[in-house]
Amino acid sequence: MSITIPEEDSLEIAWVGRPGSRQRLRAVVAGLHLSAAELRQGGCTRGAWLTLSPLGASALLGLPASALTGNIADLADVVPAMADLPERLTACRSWPQRRALIERSLLTGLARHGERANHDKLRATLAALSGTTRVQEAAQLLGCSRRLLSSTVRTEFGVTPKEYQRLIRFETVRGRLVAAARARAVSLAAVAAASGFADQAHLTREWRTMTGCTPTEWLRAEGLAVQSPSGRDRPPGEERASS
Repeated sequence: MSITIPEEDSLEIAWVGRPGSRQRLRAVVAGLHLSAAELRQGGCTRGAWLTLSPLGASALLGLPASALTGNIADLADVVPAMADLPERLTACRSWPQRRALIERSLLTGLARHGERANHDKLRATLAALSGTTRVQEAAQLLGCSRRLLSSTVRTEFGVTPKEYQRLIRFETVRGRLVAAARARAVSLAAVAAASGFADQAHLTREWRTMTGCTPTEWLRAEGLAVQSPSGRDRPPGEERASS
C-alpha cells in the first residue's frame, strides 16, 4: 500500500488497460493491487511517497487493508483528518520539515486508532506467507487449515494468500532489478532464479501481467539503463533471450 503526495500539482492516475479510469487527485492512497496503475504529473515532479504495510495502514489510517484493495482514492476521502496535509507540505521550506510533518501526521493517526486486537496474529500470518512459496506451507507453520488461512487473509487484506505471495515476490524482484541495474549487472535469468521463478520466461510473463510491460521496458521507463555484458544497451524485449 502507498501514499503519494506531489509537492505542487495534482496527479493524474489510471489503471492500465481500463479505458475511462483516469482521474485527477491531489494526493493518492493506493491499496494492494495486482494490476498496474499509471501516474502522471505535470510541472514539478517532486513530492512525498510512502509505502505502508497492510497492518501499518490499518494502525495509521484507521481502516483495514481490505477496504482499499484494488482501489485508488484521494487521501482526503480516505482520511479526512489528513485532508490539509498536501497544502501543509507545500508550505514547508525544506524536506526535513516535510518529513517531520508527515511523521507527526501518521503518529497522530496511530494515537487515534492504535493497533488492532489481533495485530500479533495477523503479523504472524503475513510473516508465514512472506517466508514460504506455497500457501499450504504457510498454513502448516501457523498450525491452521488452508481454508481458515484463506478466509482470514481475504477478510483482513482483500486478497487471497497466493495473491499476497505474488505481491511479495514482485516487490522482491523489483528491488533486485533496481539494484542490478544500478550496478550495471542486470541478469534476468539470475534474478528469476533467486526469486523463485521457474525460469526467465516465467518472470517476464508475471512481470508483464502485473505491470503491462517487460522488465527491461520498465527499467528504462524508470530511467535505469540496461546494459549487456559488452557494455552496449540492450533493446527493449531482449530479456526474452538469455541474459
